[in-house]
Amino acid sequence: MAVNRPVNSNVPVFRLALLHPRYWLTWLGIGFLFVIAWLPGFVTGALSEILGVHVAAKNKKRYRIARINLKLCYPDKTETEIEVMLRAHFIEQVRAMLYYARLWFYPAFMLRRMILVEGFDQIENFQSDNRNIIILLSHSVGLDVAIASISMRYGANGPYKSMRNPVFDWIIANRRARYGGTIFPREDGLRPMVRATRMGDPLVYLADEDLGSDRSVFIPLFGIQKATIPLLGRLAKSCKAVVLPCVCCYDKNIKKYKTTLLPPIDNIIGDDVSDSLAMNQAIEKTIAVCPAQYFWSFRLFQTRPPGEQSFYE
Repeated sequence: MAVNRPVNSNVPVFRLALLHPRYWLTWLGIGFLFVIAWLPGFVTGALSEILGVHVAAKNKKRYRIARINLKLCYPDKTETEIEVMLRAHFIEQVRAMLYYARLWFYPAFMLRRMILVEGFDQIENFQSDNRNIIILLSHSVGLDVAIASISMRYGANGPYKSMRNPVFDWIIANRRARYGGTIFPREDGLRPMVRATRMGDPLVYLADEDLGSDRSVFIPLFGIQKATIPLLGRLAKSCKAVVLPCVCCYDKNIKKYKTTLLPPIDNIIGDDVSDSLAMNQAIEKTIAVCPAQYFWSFRLFQTRPPGEQSFYE
């Protein structure tokens, strides 16, 4: 579907100041990623295994948070099963970080062959019925792969949080936008994203972070009360959009990432609590596609209802 896409004026432009000596280490790191991008797949796979185990052993804080989250969400799993998931989780985190190099430096035609998609026909079907699209993307470690696979086919829009390092800010924003996506600074609010979505660009919406109690409601996720921003139903109504849950996973059997669009959420009714519950249930379904690859090292349940203690202290 042809989209009258807004001009992507929010992408940072290159400035000579980015070559200042204070950023030389950053540029060295980017050069290292360029080399990583062209290594054979079996080499990056081996590096993922080795470095993933190392990161799990060294980053005790994140390991502990991930372990707490997994035990909360999967209370029926044994200690051994939880440990297996933890090991796989940190390996997949490292794999995704190494894969960033390919997202940054490979041309689109190469990435198309390397990333499988499933359920994308829904986008065309709904657009042919003049329905706009909101893609509810869960925080799997491969979320940037998902964004690239969507943008290179249909365009996309979504929020972007600027980074403190201006070199990283420049390259990450440009890499995200180079496939046809439109990024909007978070401080601009929802209005420009709603406008772009009404024009036909799918909105990529991530809603599973704990952003504190301000404007949140407590909705179960895996049976645990979670601070949830109740915006999805309002966005769907404002954009006249259907909501497609989405997840991206690495499949070790075929050695490729696959971005999957699940069937639409069909019970959004315009009530904040009911719509947020439907959203969290949909997020649970995306996590079930590849449980170890969800971003368990987030403090998912940091904000507690009044009177409840933190799980992470």
